[in-house]
Amino acid sequence: MKTNHNRYLKIAFNLAKINLGKTGLNPSVGCVIVKNNSVISSGYTSLNGRPHAEFNALNFKQNFKSSDLYVTMEPCTHYGLTPPCTNIISRKGIKRIFFSFYDNDKRTAKKIKLKLKKKKIKVYRILDKDFHNFYQSYFLIKDKSIPYIDAKIATSKDYLTINKKNKWITNSLSRNRVHLIRSEYDAIISTSKSINKDNSLLNCRLNGFRNNKPDLIIVDLKLKINTNLDLFNDLRKRKIFVVTSVSKSKKISYLRKLGIKIILINSLDHRKDFINLFRILKKYAYNRFLVESGLIFLEKLIKEKLIYNLYLFQSSYNLGKNGYNNTPNKFLKKIKLNNKIKINLNGDKLYKIRLK
Repeated sequence: MKTNHNRYLKIAFNLAKINLGKTGLNPSVGCVIVKNNSVISSGYTSLNGRPHAEFNALNFKQNFKSSDLYVTMEPCTHYGLTPPCTNIISRKGIKRIFFSFYDNDKRTAKKIKLKLKKKKIKVYRILDKDFHNFYQSYFLIKDKSIPYIDAKIATSKDYLTINKKNKWITNSLSRNRVHLIRSEYDAIISTSKSINKDNSLLNCRLNGFRNNKPDLIIVDLKLKINTNLDLFNDLRKRKIFVVTSVSKSKKISYLRKLGIKIILINSLDHRKDFINLFRILKKYAYNRFLVESGLIFLEKLIKEKLIYNLYLFQSSYNLGKNGYNNTPNKFLKKIKLNNKIKINLNGDKLYKIRLK
């Protein structure tokens, strides 16, 4: 029977998605062990980055001898806080390794074949076009650029983003999809204006994802945030940052008592201001951000070419006089609606638009 290598790698990538955005400075990796064309074990990178996926898949009292190992990124070969994954791979008797991405960590990059040659373990690289951008955020960690930033917006069919009669633009299926998307990011970036208006929680409220609360960065230069918001009621499992130019006030003291971290900046008027902010945030070991804000803030980021991908949810209905935008909707209409995601949203549409 011919082995479908891409099939097993796709399973590995779907496993890697589970903790995407929650593995700190380490990549979120998925691993599948196959023997006689059957999956006998699997694993993915643990929360905060350790243990690694290969260890989690192989750390069982099971006969792995002569099995194939499928992994999204080449296994590590160096000693760090933990031994290299090649140790347990050799010890368990793996016969072949199939992987998609080389690591860009110089301690392990492109060393897997040489490391395992003496153990007579064959190593093959297989690229999968469906996941060619999967590690884009991880690869940005090692350079001096800004972190990986995506954004999400919801519009009516006639490109309006505010509904005068209802809090929502899209339907419940689209809103559930937003919760799933949030689960793949380290932190959400929003503005006090957006959060005050909707009393937004900006977390994951799907069954099985309720503990996946991305940390929250609130851009609030003039410190207009309401202190009685629902999101301040449970700060046990997420960090909240307020980005402001106000250094001293009673509200600042109150927020700090709640455990909210304050980031002081002078302005957010120019591209260099945004880059300065994102580099500050990068120091907190975040590498995947999702912007959920009003159109004014989002338009600034897109015009400054700081957004990699835009998730655009579009309703099947026109709002007409029942809707409006805070900026001219010419900006939205210029965005080419390509790369539609094939998913049933009961009439709504979802696009993931590559911007850079």
